[in-house]
Amino acid sequence: MNREKVIDRDEQYIMHTYARSPVVIERGEGLVARDANGRTYLDFTSGIGVNSLGFAHPAWLKAVTEQAGLVQHTSNLYYTAPCGRLARRLCQRTGLDRVFFGNSGAEANEGAIKCARKYSADKYGEGRSKVVTLVNSFHGRTLATLTATGQEVFHHDFGPFPADFAYVPAGDFDALAAAAVDGRTCAVMMELVQGEGGVVALEPDYVHRVADFCAARDILLIVDEVQTGVGRTGKFLACENYHLKPDIVTLAKGLGGGLPIGAVVASEKAAAGMGPGSHGSTFGGNPVVCAGACAVVDAMDEEFLQNVNDCAAALWAALRALPHVAGVSGLGLMIGVQFEPGVSAAEVRAACERRGLLVLTAKDRLRLLPPLILTPADVEKAAAILRKALQSI
Repeated sequence: MNREKVIDRDEQYIMHTYARSPVVIERGEGLVARDANGRTYLDFTSGIGVNSLGFAHPAWLKAVTEQAGLVQHTSNLYYTAPCGRLARRLCQRTGLDRVFFGNSGAEANEGAIKCARKYSADKYGEGRSKVVTLVNSFHGRTLATLTATGQEVFHHDFGPFPADFAYVPAGDFDALAAAAVDGRTCAVMMELVQGEGGVVALEPDYVHRVADFCAARDILLIVDEVQTGVGRTGKFLACENYHLKPDIVTLAKGLGGGLPIGAVVASEKAAAGMGPGSHGSTFGGNPVVCAGACAVVDAMDEEFLQNVNDCAAALWAALRALPHVAGVSGLGLMIGVQFEPGVSAAEVRAACERRGLLVLTAKDRLRLLPPLILTPADVEKAAAILRKALQSI
């Protein structure tokens, strides 16, 4: 593979919606990615939280290739076994009742908004359609989920936007109550850890006050677990860390293990109105993707999640001991690193990349989303590279 040719072709034909690093990833195994020049990198991005089992995990690879050799696609006009198997697993793991499959987190959040508005319209009639979200949130890039995103920077140039969305500061219960008490609100949507907003976890007391407020007023509570879900925070759902059972949970990213998937997982109450024709997705529930996702879910037993928690504790401790680190935020293996004034997260990311460690940024913080199969040795190696990177700045 010719690195320059790949980059030149991309620059010529791909819309420039991403500021790419000049790295051409050719192959990977576990946490190790290899570029077109044969250089290796320790991957602490997992494709922005997607490769939950790392590169080419044997069980995932076997499930995907075997299903691809049987049926790769049929549409939702027919039944396939992997779709139902995955839906059953998700209902069993979450305690919810029904699943709708799509292709991305944005599509999952769009579906959740439709579920909430349909429920409210069926029970209360028109005019009760407002969705309240949090400032600093991120819910996707379709027009509805972009509108739901509580960051003005993402809204420029794409209006007009759909109506009936409102934003309140995260952690400010009085502001949320004031926005949602008007009798026009059908749902509150929140991330328990605001990923794109800087990897900031919500306080449990605030989350429970919001949940109680919604339950008392029959306002559906939607928790966006696109990035936090499927083991990322040391539990299958971040909701479990908060002892929370919402009406709707959305999943994507790590669920597919590397293939595109989105899921709306809902209570019977929230799902009941979504009958034939109310929603759809041509590729949703694709049998190859669902087979891979079943392998991901099956891998996440008690021992697996204990390793996530153990490695998370070790990584947090190692990060706090690094020079120029002012604070560590997030939950489990969804981590934000805040630096002292004058230290740029973007510069640290570039310095890590030069030394063979792939990391991310979120606002002014370094963001770490390693594959959930990491080991104590991986933690030590990443911390050593980060130390050298910070010492060089």
